[in-house]
Amino acid sequence: MNCIVVDDNKMARTAIRMMIEQVEFLKLKHECSNPIEAFNLLKTEDIDLVFLDVEMPGMTGVELVKNLEKRPIIILITAKKDYAIEAFELNVADYIIKPVSLSRFTMAVSRAKELFDSNQKKTSNVKKDKEYIFARSNNILAKIKIDEIKYIQALGDYVNIFTDEKRYTVHITLKGIEEKLPQDKFYRLHRSYITSLNHIDNIEESTAYIGKHPLPIGEQFKKELLKKLNLI
Repeated sequence: MNCIVVDDNKMARTAIRMMIEQVEFLKLKHECSNPIEAFNLLKTEDIDLVFLDVEMPGMTGVELVKNLEKRPIIILITAKKDYAIEAFELNVADYIIKPVSLSRFTMAVSRAKELFDSNQKKTSNVKKDKEYIFARSNNILAKIKIDEIKYIQALGDYVNIFTDEKRYTVHITLKGIEEKLPQDKFYRLHRSYITSLNHIDNIEESTAYIGKHPLPIGEQFKKELLKKLNLI
């Protein structure tokens, strides 16, 4: 699970980072010192879990969660018990009181992992039945068959969807369209690219070739990509 830590206290971030490093299924992607930094990062990065301090200057952790359009799994961490009701209303995975012990941390991330696995299973079952998507491109609502999509390129708040015959420019983030695609057929191999696994012709070091089109493979995505391929 890709995760981030959001806390204005450097020592607190370090303590959580050290515990994350002891959990095999967690991968720390970023440490954020304020909610605004985290908010901007979550719009573009594929993050599954957020360890979030509550009381921070400018914006509280609770306010950050309320402002997220697409919400990852949240574990709230705070020195006070005053936010327990709000945490319950936000349906966060857990609510931890500082100082955080390793045993309490382990309990919280176990709950988060169960929730993550359950969400993945539900999403996968829904996506398997879809054979196409509709996308608004150049003021036209175009029907795009899933199997014809070769790769997708991020362009800020837009993406380019490439098929054999056309390119569709659509107002959606890469993370947003990734959530609509079947995970058994597509993989995000770079922060700016998603590719159809069936359309990968060959891989040379850190480059995947979709026909004659080279796509970069991010170092953090390479290991998981190789797991998804039918290697012999």
